[in-house]
Amino acid sequence: MGFIDTIKARAKADKKVIVLPETEDRRTYEATAQILKEGIADVVLVGSEEAIKKGSEGLDISGAKIVDPATSEKTQGYIDKLVELRSKKGMTPEQAKEILLNQYLYYGVMMVKMGDADGMVSGACHSTADTLRPCLQILKTKPGTKLVSAFFLMVVPDCEYGANGTFVFADSGLNQNPNPEELAAIAASSAESFKLLVEEEPVVAMLSHSTKGSAKHADVDKVVEATRIAKEQNPDLKLDGEFQLDAAIVPSVGASKAPGSEVAGKANTLIFPDLDAGNIGYKLVQRLAKAEAYGPVTQGIAKPVNDLSRGCSAEDIVGVVAITAVQCQAE
Repeated sequence: MGFIDTIKARAKADKKVIVLPETEDRRTYEATAQILKEGIADVVLVGSEEAIKKGSEGLDISGAKIVDPATSEKTQGYIDKLVELRSKKGMTPEQAKEILLNQYLYYGVMMVKMGDADGMVSGACHSTADTLRPCLQILKTKPGTKLVSAFFLMVVPDCEYGANGTFVFADSGLNQNPNPEELAAIAASSAESFKLLVEEEPVVAMLSHSTKGSAKHADVDKVVEATRIAKEQNPDLKLDGEFQLDAAIVPSVGASKAPGSEVAGKANTLIFPDLDAGNIGYKLVQRLAKAEAYGPVTQGIAKPVNDLSRGCSAEDIVGVVAITAVQCQAE
């Protein structure tokens, strides 16, 4: 059974309610039809029945719950709660009503906040910023988490590296240029996510263009310091660096470049020094190695809300919904 099939089976075993607010996009309906057919999750679609009926023509989404903000009996409660949460920012009832009736991402996040849904998936036709803004304003960060970050779950076919070709790549979607403390926090969250989703021990490599002092630069110093902090804060975690990519995942190279490291050549959780490297890295592997790329999956938000790449397929949405459901189970 492949990685995503295992995730789907776990999602089916304890079904969760997932909101898909992007009802202006055909891929949402294609994904919904498949999710319902496979029994992966219970789906809530946000929008008017008329618009949803038109958008989903030819697809069986009869099992989905449709919530129209304009007519739902829950809307007034959401307006009141949004005013309460954002009162220090000057939110008025009129503004809250305008937002919730017209910005379905906000409505979906309010459903999660109020316990009417377990999680949300969005981003097929919205930027990461648009998807995460309501989450950070309404749901806030998870207790004990220093930083919200994002990763991609990469499943590389016919690959002997990582966990049978499965990796976490972080941060590949959110934090532009994390400082050492932030990089250490990303490493800790990513290890937790790897363990939850892959159900194997995380082996974390802090990546750089240098391996164990082979190059001198401020960018290398940042990764060295991040490694020190991460080790200090997570003494039980298999984590090391700084490594070039080949030293991190290829056993022979790891043994040559970093002898004595328990991580070198065995890493399955790859922490990139900045967003440029992480984003370029995951897209290279996705396109050239024909890897499955699920994400950006967020970590550190109080409730599971996940982003999509705007280039995603309906099948990608199905996979991220399954991952979100498994995250909801762990809540």
